[in-house]
Amino acid sequence: MANDRSSNPRPGTQQLKLEIDADTAKGRFANAAVVTHTDDAFILDFAFAYPRQPVRVLSRVITSPQHAKALLRTLADNVSRYEARHGTIPERPLPTPHDPETSN
Repeated sequence: MANDRSSNPRPGTQQLKLEIDADTAKGRFANAAVVTHTDDAFILDFAFAYPRQPVRVLSRVITSPQHAKALLRTLADNVSRYEARHGTIPERPLPTPHDPETSN
């Protein structure tokens, strides 16, 4: 799993050189995610949720359990390094399906 662009590779790890087209490089803002799994895959749906609007899935990533675990480890490492530099990220409670601010 590749780390963010500003990270140094760890000893013994291979750094990936990524190519990206201009449209993909712009990215898409997502403020919601749903993660599900089957016996052999993890499905990550990234979505945009806005009050009183349908939640729109913007991107779906399907990956192996091994890559999902590597993603989890890489994300945790990057959050730790971010918080060491910028301070603790405040957490908000996750909305419930019956929350009037997020339901359809």
